[in-house]
Amino acid sequence: MENQTNKQTIEMIMHQRRGRRLVLFPLPLQGHINPMLQLANILHTHGFSITIIHTNFNSPNPSNHPHFTFHFIPENLSESEASTDDLLALVALLNTRCEEPFHDCLAKLCSSDSEEEPVACLISDAILPFTQAVAEKLKLPRIVLRTGGASSFLVFAAFPLLRERGYLPIQDSKLEEPVVEIPPLKVKDLPVINTSDPQTLHQVVDGMVDGAKASSGLIWNTFEDLEQPSLDTLGQKFPIPIFPMGPFHKIFTASSSSSSGLLKQEDQSCISWLDKLATTAPKSVIYVSFGSIAAISEAEFLEIAWGLANSNQPFLWVVRPGLLTRRGGSDWLELLPSGFLEKLGGRGHIVKWAPQQEVLAHPSVGAFWTHNGWNSTLESICEGVPMICMPCFTDQRVNARYVSDVWRVGLQLENGIERGEIEKTIRRLMVEREGKEIRERILCLKEKAILSLKEGGSSYESINSLVTHILLLESFTFHAH
Repeated sequence: MENQTNKQTIEMIMHQRRGRRLVLFPLPLQGHINPMLQLANILHTHGFSITIIHTNFNSPNPSNHPHFTFHFIPENLSESEASTDDLLALVALLNTRCEEPFHDCLAKLCSSDSEEEPVACLISDAILPFTQAVAEKLKLPRIVLRTGGASSFLVFAAFPLLRERGYLPIQDSKLEEPVVEIPPLKVKDLPVINTSDPQTLHQVVDGMVDGAKASSGLIWNTFEDLEQPSLDTLGQKFPIPIFPMGPFHKIFTASSSSSSGLLKQEDQSCISWLDKLATTAPKSVIYVSFGSIAAISEAEFLEIAWGLANSNQPFLWVVRPGLLTRRGGSDWLELLPSGFLEKLGGRGHIVKWAPQQEVLAHPSVGAFWTHNGWNSTLESICEGVPMICMPCFTDQRVNARYVSDVWRVGLQLENGIERGEIEKTIRRLMVEREGKEIRERILCLKEKAILSLKEGGSSYESINSLVTHILLLESFTFHAH
């Protein structure tokens, strides 16, 4: 009887408050903008009006999202400051420079003079912890979206312990040693990033964790069957509601979500190239992409090229401008040996950027060589495509270890980027029995991801819980004032 009364109360609140406004504020980097806009779409279909506050830097095109209202704020970054060469410095600057313009913009939206509906709640990226103080000043509930996985977040939360026990800063002589407090991680898997100022790393990480703890709830683009143990531990350590409600990108069709926050032009030629192989060589293509930020050296670039060529597998390789570190000149593939692609006889196709979700879902694709950013890792799992892991920094290292050693749905390039090692790893995954077992495991996870979003599934229920939570928060705040 009590449950029925609660349900009726919630339905009444939903009816009264339906159409209330949510303000979302993403970190302005591709891998963070996309999941925030996907979340916005999810919440919009549940009756909320959506306002996006965004920096002028890296801003998405509002005309792609006519059902959202956009407000842009100045972050006053110079061209050198806006570079992703030093990600930590960029994130630290955004947390400083955005505070005042963000406060002014949000205050206007919350004022009684605003022509827009009253704001029920702020949802901001976990890596923008200054938004907690702004929300508190404006007496507005703040919920956090963490765009990475729950397992890597637990490692970030353990940074004080890792510093105390001497794991951080990382020493080269200890890279292969286990982190006994956080199995199955090795020291080399700890989610750090090369920086001239290690103190900035700890400030950004501690700010993210403390800001999340102080919030009114934590949203995850993950699903219970994938990260249950980590989600359980989070539930014990964080005294706030948590909502694992991913994979976000599977809640909408590719047409409505994959281009949601694109900052790069996709090359569709790769799809027609893949189509030619669909009947003659299904699941044969290795798709190679290291995301929108990671960079590799010229030597690594050449080893990857020869490793792919020598593997005798067809490959689709994304070589985006900026992939090579400190490379002058405007030529795109100038480092490739003369006649490299011609000698492959059509077995290789190189583009500057690819429609990744469409590529991973293509019947020709049989493996994904990835940097293991969380979005890419989830997308690969959701299409049942085994991974070759080459993490570059931060949470990618944790994700890669989970892919190879916990979920066992991929292989990690453990011994550096060397053509012989690459060829051997590709053969293990594409030809040998080990690869067949990996494929079976990832297809099982794919099925679990699909089930989590169906009625009664864990993510389906979590989305409904979040909607109820926002309405109750808003109702409580509304009455408190």
